[in-house]
Amino acid sequence: MNKFHNAILASAAALSIGAAGLAFAANPMVGGGEMFPEKNIIENAVNSKDHTILVAAVKAAGLVETLEGKGPFTVFAPTNEAFAALPAGTVENLLKPENKDMLVKILTCHVVGAEAFSKDVMQMVDADKGMHPVKTLGGCTLTAMYEGGKVMLKDENGTVATVTIADVGQSNGVIHVIDKVLLPKM
Repeated sequence: MNKFHNAILASAAALSIGAAGLAFAANPMVGGGEMFPEKNIIENAVNSKDHTILVAAVKAAGLVETLEGKGPFTVFAPTNEAFAALPAGTVENLLKPENKDMLVKILTCHVVGAEAFSKDVMQMVDADKGMHPVKTLGGCTLTAMYEGGKVMLKDENGTVATVTIADVGQSNGVIHVIDKVLLPKM
């Protein structure tokens, strides 16, 4: 009886360790940094070398506390490369204190006040016959669509960003890495 009981306990321990490992391994690496599902959006974003401009912008906009909050949030996170593709001087200009309102508007147009993994987005797109309007915290409406399993978002100016790394689970939501900066209607 004791051997049987010990075998059950050992199996249960192995299963729980295995399950914890699976949950942990579910998040992809982003910008060379490990993304921990038990950490919030900001705690993980600072570990990505591909998101240093986004992190600096979030700090300059005063949005750190918001994105460390309870959520849930879905963040479409442009890479440094996406910011670099903007016209010369744009990022530097947006980071100036006098442009904080515009910076907040742009950044919050990348945030949705709900948790939406890529399968959820695709289901919404399917339900809406190919395109789904997405209201952001910044008051923008993005249009979600997908092709070949890749989610894409079109901003109010017609710019289309593709999700390059999807479903990075956070304690307060999910991050999807995108290849373009989405802008509000100008």
